[in-house]
Amino acid sequence: MEKLEPEVALGRSFEKVNAILEKHGYDSTNLIAILQEIQEEYRYLPEEILTYVATALRVSPAYVYGVATFYAQFSLKPKGKHIIRVCDGTACHVKGSEKVLKAVREYLGLREGENTTPDLLFTVETVACIGACALAPALMVDEEVHGLMDEEKVQKLLESYMEREEGGEASDGLQGQKGA
Repeated sequence: MEKLEPEVALGRSFEKVNAILEKHGYDSTNLIAILQEIQEEYRYLPEEILTYVATALRVSPAYVYGVATFYAQFSLKPKGKHIIRVCDGTACHVKGSEKVLKAVREYLGLREGENTTPDLLFTVETVACIGACALAPALMVDEEVHGLMDEEKVQKLLESYMEREEGGEASDGLQGQKGA
């Protein structure tokens, strides 16, 4: 599958969006499912596509935008290929999640107010709890939980993801050590 930056993808026709709309029968009662699939494809909901969806479903753009902004699962800003969720629940906070978050942001070169790397490889979010309190401080990369994190483990973990992206499937160097 060809990789395109979201801006390049938007310059093309709405073929993928049309396929999603067709799959759901152009039925506005399926709007949430439609938006979920569009976000899965583009990693966010571009404004141009929201307007297009509204027109195709014969509803107002305000209605589509309202649904897209009501639910926390939707993003109107581009997200990275990998989502890093740093837990800031009580156990993680007490055990140093702020240091973990700082280490992640510093390694990725994110400045204040930035959550996504310019190459759209990573997006960093803080979450209230990931349910891994015994592994505090913990974070998730996509759907994988990594516990007992510190600055050194953050660096090794992110290096492993960078290596995978640059050279295929490089070892993450932490096999069997999640939570260790």
